[in-house]
Amino acid sequence: MKKIGLSLLAIFTLFTSCNPEKKEVIIKKENTNFNQLLVNYNEGKLQLNPLNATFAGDNRFNDQFPNFLSDTYQTKANTFYTSFKEELSSFKDDDLTESEQMSKAVLDWDCDMALAQGRFKNDILLPINQMWTVNLTMGQLASGSSAQPFATVKDYTNWLSRLEQYNVWLTTAEERMNQGIEEGYVLPKSLVTKIIPQFESLTQVSKSAEGIVDVSNHLFYSPINKFPESFTAEETSSLTKKYTSILNDQLIPSFKSLSLFLKSAYLSAGRESSGISEIPDGAAYYKHAIKNYTTTNMTADEIHTLGLSEVARILSEMKKVKEQVDFEGTLKAFFNNVRNNEKLMHYKHPAEVLANFNAIHKKMKPQLEKLFGNKPKTPFIVKQTEKFREASSSAEYNPGSLDGIRPGVFYVPIPDATTYNGFQDEALFLHEAIPGHHYQISLTQENTALPDFRKTLWYSAYGEGWALYTENLGKELGLYTDPYQYFGMLGMEMHRAIRLVVDTGIHAKGWTREKAIQYSLDNEAESEDGIISEIERYMANPGQALSYKIGQLKIRELRSKSKIALGDKFDIREFHHEVLETGCIPLALLENKINKWIASKQ
Repeated sequence: MKKIGLSLLAIFTLFTSCNPEKKEVIIKKENTNFNQLLVNYNEGKLQLNPLNATFAGDNRFNDQFPNFLSDTYQTKANTFYTSFKEELSSFKDDDLTESEQMSKAVLDWDCDMALAQGRFKNDILLPINQMWTVNLTMGQLASGSSAQPFATVKDYTNWLSRLEQYNVWLTTAEERMNQGIEEGYVLPKSLVTKIIPQFESLTQVSKSAEGIVDVSNHLFYSPINKFPESFTAEETSSLTKKYTSILNDQLIPSFKSLSLFLKSAYLSAGRESSGISEIPDGAAYYKHAIKNYTTTNMTADEIHTLGLSEVARILSEMKKVKEQVDFEGTLKAFFNNVRNNEKLMHYKHPAEVLANFNAIHKKMKPQLEKLFGNKPKTPFIVKQTEKFREASSSAEYNPGSLDGIRPGVFYVPIPDATTYNGFQDEALFLHEAIPGHHYQISLTQENTALPDFRKTLWYSAYGEGWALYTENLGKELGLYTDPYQYFGMLGMEMHRAIRLVVDTGIHAKGWTREKAIQYSLDNEAESEDGIISEIERYMANPGQALSYKIGQLKIRELRSKSKIALGDKFDIREFHHEVLETGCIPLALLENKINKWIASKQ
């Protein structure tokens, strides 16, 4: 890189010697101070949230777990984002390259959203829910098979240190939730009932006939059961004692305290209402959440109306599939038929479900070249979701490490393989794995032209919008030859269209949980249990569910616009490269980028 930089500098110097009026512009090509600002910002964010560093493969902070719920931490975070926003304003666009201008715009947005989020009490007084919160992340790391490494003695002592700090967070969480009861910030009862089993499972230990507690089967003991062979007997003995001690003396008592609190005081205080508008500043928070997750200025009413129109459009496509398979009943009856169709539930063991996803990957591989010029180097695997969180989880993707050594993981919840309905598996693989999240995130992380802070950013409208967009690439990739799999794709798109209706319905229009569940049952083929889990997911994280369809529709719109504008010059591989190369960015910045690309091709 240095050689290239010197060569460019030599060219610029030669150019400006012949064109003195251009000298000022060329000198501004490299802004060292701005690039250092980006480095400092990325470093500061990793220190603010060491878990993000761990998941990125940066192991410097693996022993740290700040108390995100403390006043001290909140002040520190607010000061951090305020100071960087002020420093950013000192850099003028005219002094920056086009790439640097993009980074400036992204960093400015990032600071604005973080500061706006910090003005609300939601993150502090509602620190635990059934699906999204940091306690679930810690449980995942505790398995010993996730991002937290357990290869050296230092790795094991890092985790012990992190657990001690995590225990402080657990204690503070209970205190904050008590404060939330007093101030009116509480979860709906239906969500509390889903959290209780998660914590109860962490309180359970076995006892010998003599009454001696045995923690060897506890989730947080898992790393001890996976000692590397290189460890000495002294090392294994010492670590075993320390892990047993922290479980018996700190973590399990904290889990028991939270479990009891959730079952008693917190459940009693739980809301009967479903929407975020029912808590203090709830309406204002939802307006912020819409902007944060969609990266647009759309209103709840606009999104609700858009959702209704998309539901109607997709229903018409579903009817065509119903006719194709010669089903003579109503569309709603067809939904029920698909939900309960034993021919679509042909698995006996979880391993068979995972094998099918790998078979889908193999089938589509030859077609990927037609749509993508760049493919990630980071490896990829499919795994079953861990049992402790499987019941309330949906399929998800966890990125690989920045260095590409740790693979990206597509997690699939399979509580019961015999009832697993695979009619959406092809679309699900496209979304969560390839060419959805795995391509998108891995290519970003591998892009050496991007500053580090942009390699781990996540804007849901872009990230989930891309993944949903890729579901529609199935036919181009040789999939969806089975009408039920194509119906599965329509079902997944319908699922995201319904989200526009029910999320805004719950949080802005006074819909109950039951009304949202019924609307979903009437318009999609998801199982009732799956729909209930999804509706409760939206209740736990207002606005996030809106991002998928808003992002997908924007990328579709940009593809159509590019194809019309460029005609024979349009190259789908090049378009996909343009969308992916800058990583996660707000949708307005993506649109500006594609518009410039179109102009350059013309």
